[in-house]
Amino acid sequence: MRTGLASEPRSADDPAVGKSGSISNGGTVERARAWLAQDPDPETRAELEALIAGDPEALVTRFAGRLEFGTAGIRGVLGAGPTRMNRVMVRQVSAGLADYLLATVDGAAKRGVIVGHDARHNSRIFAEDAARVLLGKGIRVYLFGRDVPTPVTAFAVRALRAAGGVMVTASHNPPEYNGYKVYWENGAQIIPPHDEGIAAAIAQVGPTDQLTMPELDEQREADRLADLGTPIERAYLDGVRSLAVHHDAGKQAGLTIAYTAMHGVGARFAEAALREAGHDAVHSEPSQREPDPDFPTVAFPNPEEKGAMDRVNALAAEVGADLVMANDPDADRLAVAVPHGAGYRMLSGDQIGVLLADYLLAEGPKGDRVVACSIVSSQLLGVMARALGVTFLQTLTGFKWIANAAMAHQAAHGGRFVMGYEEALGYTCGELVKDKDGVSGAVMFAELASVAKLRGETVLGRLASIYRRHGLFLTEQVSLTRPGAEGLTEIAALMSRFRDAPPAEVGGHAVTEAHDLTAGALGLPPANVLLYYLDGGRRIVMRPSGTEPKLKCYYEVRETMAEGEEVDAALPRARAALSQLRDAHQAMVTD
Repeated sequence: MRTGLASEPRSADDPAVGKSGSISNGGTVERARAWLAQDPDPETRAELEALIAGDPEALVTRFAGRLEFGTAGIRGVLGAGPTRMNRVMVRQVSAGLADYLLATVDGAAKRGVIVGHDARHNSRIFAEDAARVLLGKGIRVYLFGRDVPTPVTAFAVRALRAAGGVMVTASHNPPEYNGYKVYWENGAQIIPPHDEGIAAAIAQVGPTDQLTMPELDEQREADRLADLGTPIERAYLDGVRSLAVHHDAGKQAGLTIAYTAMHGVGARFAEAALREAGHDAVHSEPSQREPDPDFPTVAFPNPEEKGAMDRVNALAAEVGADLVMANDPDADRLAVAVPHGAGYRMLSGDQIGVLLADYLLAEGPKGDRVVACSIVSSQLLGVMARALGVTFLQTLTGFKWIANAAMAHQAAHGGRFVMGYEEALGYTCGELVKDKDGVSGAVMFAELASVAKLRGETVLGRLASIYRRHGLFLTEQVSLTRPGAEGLTEIAALMSRFRDAPPAEVGGHAVTEAHDLTAGALGLPPANVLLYYLDGGRRIVMRPSGTEPKLKCYYEVRETMAEGEEVDAALPRARAALSQLRDAHQAMVTD
């Protein structure tokens, strides 16, 4: 089973990742002692010594495989052994990455690698270990002097024309996780064949205690290590400001904004970017403003999770906010809530995405334009784009595909990339960052809301206008969990059953198109995804999770709205249609 930086974490009490297999206790102890000999961390050394001495079952679990390098790196629970995230793992991955870059990227040693990190447990230590391994391989390193958002690291790769980038982060995972994310020289997350190439290079790395690991201070003195700070951060913030369509809207509208960094690294950048866009009344939730790797005020540091936005919504009510926004801990995602009735309504990722696209397409420069979203995001963006004669790109799940597809299209056909998004709260606007960016997304959404206010409109009013023009699109995701190895087998069998015998109808609605992406359908790279289009604009997507024993099913319906009809009047019809589609398909899945 492959494990990488995907959109969902596995549960905190399920550390078993990578390839599983039966290992004798004796063989496990030998492997554990070999691992211990190269582990520089006193905490994980003590942890592993205790397992060797007194917990053979847990020891076997720790060595029953390893975290594998996937399409965006590795991620796992912190701890000792190859199925956990630790300093040995970071050094192995960094050595393999270095070898692959030197073999495949022209001038990699001189161009260097960007190394950034968030504020999670061990993030700075992991970043410094990565830097030392890269330096020991003869590669110049640009190391951020303090924690930064993931999009700032991605930005720096292109800004400094580096050969690649490393970001130590586990995004919105629970506090016991950390990870290692890799960017290619184009500033986007890696895609095949680079992930396989790096993984193969990692497999050839010997004991990490034999790696050359120069001290950082001596490398600074030799001018082989550069510390990144204010200049590159300033360049990023200038880039965010340059995305504006109506530069004075923020100052003129005078929005009151409630914001939370969710105990992550976003506040320093989001507050500065919003202030520079003219938003003087930004109120940050004080209990969540400063980085804290334990995320003490939320059960799960993901703004999509129930309860995660409670504090910032309470702050919004207190200050009378026109807009509520949240970043996840590494600030590459953005959540939004807007006034509705006596409180605030959370917008879905699809709603935020189409609102940003509608604003940028309507207000920004015209000409040959390109927008993109993933196959599990709403069909609405494609409908909007076709109505405007704008090029629409549909990609596999994951922002790496959106960024790389957009660059490939531009190289072949030209055009200006306007924006891309995925339904899991990820957006990028313009050419600034080739990955999702919750900071620039917040600034652009605040501009959208400001323009709406200046014109006597509301955000929900703009959304209703989109729905009246193109249809009310409603989506839902349902995950079927089947734990353990048996569960993975069952999920594979389910996919095979639908693949071998695609349904002719679901809930009385005919299937008009059936696509199996394992064969590279729809011009997309091969993927274990089944896609069904039904009459009336309905759609079903089925795919196994990349990180958990789950089958994820995505449902969407399209409801026509009458001229002048309010969204709240049309919603019951759409919800009924969505429930009917979901229930009919789930009955087929569980039959």
